[in-house]
Amino acid sequence: MGKRIFEALNDFITRTHEMCAFVVDFSDGGFDVMSNGIFSAILDGSVNPLEQLAESKCIHEADSVVLGAFCRDLLNSCKIPIQEDHFTVPFRGIVSDDPSDADYKWINLTVVIDRGDDLTAKCIIGHLRLMNNAEILNKIITDSFTNDKHPQVFNGQAKRIIEDTSRNAAIVQFDIEKFKLINVKYGEEKGTEILNYIKNGLDTICTDKQVYTRLSADVFMIAMSYDKPEEIERLISRIEERLGSFGDISYKLVFGVNIVTDRSVPMRKLGDRTAMARQSIKGNALKNVCYYSENQESSLVSKKFIEDRMDYALEHGEFVMYLQPKYSISTAGVVGAEALVRWIHPEKGMLPPAEFIAVFEKNGFITKLDRYIWEQACKAIRGWIDSGVQPVPISVNISRVHLTDEKFIDDLDALVEKYDIPKNMIETEITESVENAGDGDVIKKLKERGYMLLMDDFGSGYSSLNMLKNTPFDVIKIDRDFFSEFMLSDRGKKIISHTISMSKDIGLDMVAEGVETKEQAEFLHNCGCDVAQGYFYSKPVSLNDFEHIAYDDFIATD
Repeated sequence: MGKRIFEALNDFITRTHEMCAFVVDFSDGGFDVMSNGIFSAILDGSVNPLEQLAESKCIHEADSVVLGAFCRDLLNSCKIPIQEDHFTVPFRGIVSDDPSDADYKWINLTVVIDRGDDLTAKCIIGHLRLMNNAEILNKIITDSFTNDKHPQVFNGQAKRIIEDTSRNAAIVQFDIEKFKLINVKYGEEKGTEILNYIKNGLDTICTDKQVYTRLSADVFMIAMSYDKPEEIERLISRIEERLGSFGDISYKLVFGVNIVTDRSVPMRKLGDRTAMARQSIKGNALKNVCYYSENQESSLVSKKFIEDRMDYALEHGEFVMYLQPKYSISTAGVVGAEALVRWIHPEKGMLPPAEFIAVFEKNGFITKLDRYIWEQACKAIRGWIDSGVQPVPISVNISRVHLTDEKFIDDLDALVEKYDIPKNMIETEITESVENAGDGDVIKKLKERGYMLLMDDFGSGYSSLNMLKNTPFDVIKIDRDFFSEFMLSDRGKKIISHTISMSKDIGLDMVAEGVETKEQAEFLHNCGCDVAQGYFYSKPVSLNDFEHIAYDDFIATD
């Protein structure tokens, strides 16, 4: 019976001018192609049809990479479990060996996987079929309606998935990190090719349980139903493996995931929440997948308040300079200060710097805020000089954003000149990190202009002993976390001691941050570090309070 069915099928295929079929049996490596020759340019029956499709020169270049990757995945499906059983992939190819028929035609490749209990494929049955005019027109319309201008088709499909309560639902969104740089480096035409490659690739990855659209530019969104959370992870892994590079161009895909718990939430809001998760890890070197949580929504509300208020706050004096004293351990006297910013809102009170500094660093407002604090520091030093006291230097922070443009040094020079203060009274603190490791020339120019350089947070992240050999910095500040952690063991204390000793030997001064106990202060002093700041001495205080601490009530400030 089975043989007669096979012969009947073969006879049907042979007499059907627009179709061919094939079978790949993984149990013995055998294969068979049933065709009347219509696809002779693509499949000749002498080689495994999946291998031929993966390597064929008759496939349109815009489709060949995606189709090739898809077929190679199928070839590996005898080893790697693939959950779905049925795939349809459209592509363009030259079907005939006849030189007079060299035009590309739209073809549907449909495959069905027969699998074992372990989900690995035992056999793959596939067929190629020329798409008719109605199907081609429908594809063109669907493609146009699933782009950034017409998401109606996607919304309808996604809504059906979300409303199906028999299965779990999720929204996945991803984009290419720093896609604009790809356009700049390789040209917009190449950028468009990459986006089309991803779109075509999603055709081969997403099933009828996973529908997608391109929202805008390089942002794609998928609505999917699933039984187990592992299916989400598997989808993301397949997208990364299949679409994470284009030719010799590599890029990073960043994903946001929103597990749908309330199916009454509108599709637009589900997408917005997914975007929050995706955007929350932009620039994160260690993470490229983030799941939405309600905390992200409250964080977005907080971010909006901060950005809506920041210019008004700067204009109306809500940002205030606080100073944290630096003490000589040996004399217990104040020898300097670090300028810090505090935001005192008339209704909310003092806002934690952790809430707004990161926002300002991302949106660029930090450059305005830095300049404001620099001026407050210069103004304070001018006031001390006019009052007849010996001023102590104030160190000001130079945010990483400044290091992309050395013009900030001119701004700092202008403030020093405006308030007519000695340049050595303004010290500059810079966090040495991976992000600014390439900005050594700007840092050196800052030193050439006469400013003392303090390396902030030494011992955290990128900073290491190795970088000290050629550093232009004059002072290194031991990071509070590094210091407190290493103080917990004898070995750690020896590392601190040797770090201080070595730094002094090569001409670097030291400042210890986060000193909280007398024991820590005495240990540092015995190791040769005499300058410290931390809550053992003083928390950051207002300018008026600092003057009472540093100058014994000699002066008073309104």
